Amino acid sequence: MKFTPLKDTQMDITEKSNTARDKLIDDLKTVIKEAESLLKNSDLAGGDSFKNAKAKFESTLSTVKNELADWDDAIRTTTRDAADATDQYVRDHPWQSVGLGAAVGVICGLLISRR
Repeated sequence: MKFTPLKDTQMDITEKSNTARDKLIDDLKTVIKEAESLLKNSDLAGGDSFKNAKAKFESTLSTVKNELADWDDAIRTTTRDAADATDQYVRDHPWQSVGLGAAVGVICGLLISRR
């Protein structure tokens, strides 16, 4: 059985969550770009209702872009703060961290053995 240090495991989890978050944000940005392109290329000769709908859609799209940027910044900050706090706690209390990890392992083992 290979021993995996806690820091390596934490980094793997952090990297996976960052990758998933980045992919979601990239996908949303792609959708926004495609919607903007659609709006730019929609030179249909529509009436006032079409122009009003297009203006409302552009407004909503702009709002979503701003909220996405704010959400991205907030998530990055929160994730970074949580990782730093966890890292600092483990450095300050190594034996308590080991004990907590052992307790979680025992509980998981008991739950698995009950099946």
